[in-house]
Amino acid sequence: MSRRVSERVNSIKPSGIRRFFDLVMGREDVISLGVGEPDFAVPWRIRDQMIYSLEKGVTSYTSNHGIPELREVIAEYYKKFGVQNVNPNNVIVTTGVSEGIDLALRALINPGDAVLIPEPAYVSYKPLTILAGGEAVSIPTTPDFKPDYELLVKHAKNCDPKAIVINYPNNPTGVSYSKKELEEIADFAIEFDLVVISDEIYAELTYSGKHISIASLNGMEDRTVILNGFSKAFAMTGLRIGYAIAPPDIAEAMLKIHQYCMLCAPITSQIGALEALRGCEEELDRIRAEYMRRRNFFIKRLKSIFEVNKPDGAFYAFPKIEGYGLSSEEFAERLLLEKSVAVVPGNAFGDCGEGYIRCAYAVSMEKLKEAVDRIEDFVKEL
Repeated sequence: MSRRVSERVNSIKPSGIRRFFDLVMGREDVISLGVGEPDFAVPWRIRDQMIYSLEKGVTSYTSNHGIPELREVIAEYYKKFGVQNVNPNNVIVTTGVSEGIDLALRALINPGDAVLIPEPAYVSYKPLTILAGGEAVSIPTTPDFKPDYELLVKHAKNCDPKAIVINYPNNPTGVSYSKKELEEIADFAIEFDLVVISDEIYAELTYSGKHISIASLNGMEDRTVILNGFSKAFAMTGLRIGYAIAPPDIAEAMLKIHQYCMLCAPITSQIGALEALRGCEEELDRIRAEYMRRRNFFIKRLKSIFEVNKPDGAFYAFPKIEGYGLSSEEFAERLLLEKSVAVVPGNAFGDCGEGYIRCAYAVSMEKLKEAVDRIEDFVKEL
């Protein structure tokens, strides 16, 4: 490791997702179930609005907060998930949800502050906590990947945490939470005076029931930072557009960081996001229905090979691959080398992800069928 590079940065491992993404780059024979990127094009009406804005020469900076109309629409939109009184002044348009996570953690954390992260969890939470100067405290979840209240309390008593990060529907497990389960997390947050950083990027890809934001529960709006965006449901991954909704003091702190590190999200992407929330409900319904169709097919096939839970949302399956004498990384590497199917080893999402692999079913049904055939052949040959 270079002595010129920060010890904090040197201590962080590269992303386990990106490592497998790099391995498949340029290989046309590989079916990638690795990176969580929709295979849909951005809906045409969104592209049309962005193209028109470029033709008119709309390429300037926006307010640091983001376009006022977009923030107003986001505030209105979140009523859909139960949060009734969002002030547009507390909405910050970000360069993807990834920036939102970074802003929230840096705005909250003093050196040494602990942040609770139930795992398996998205790969960015722990490194961004460390980069913010905090202590990332990994908390194993139950066998069905739900936070365990007693375990949360035990860890909180040991480390005096400042915040907890939750993500639902979850990447990598596809698990979501019922209102009762959210109320348990809310009670825990209130008991220990925690801020909840709630990553709800897959809210629109909830397959049964309705997504409920934890911020909608009693006592939670003033202690929740909501993070959401347009990459997953609207297939706008490369446009890097998201948003945060936070209590006034936290929003002000996040905006201060955003002003210096990013200035504003790209105006073209903001125009596309505005159109997404104003006029793409039918397209969104179609995309969601297609993901459900893929999920139902994929899980049925996987259940004949592995032990696997049916995802509540997102577009990931998290099958258990223990019993084959291979670690998660060995399994994923051999599957790639021998059958040209890319998945992500479960330990990329925390130590308790060991013994699992993450498979993204955000590919065409034709590719999904071929991929699961190859996976089945691979397992039979082990």
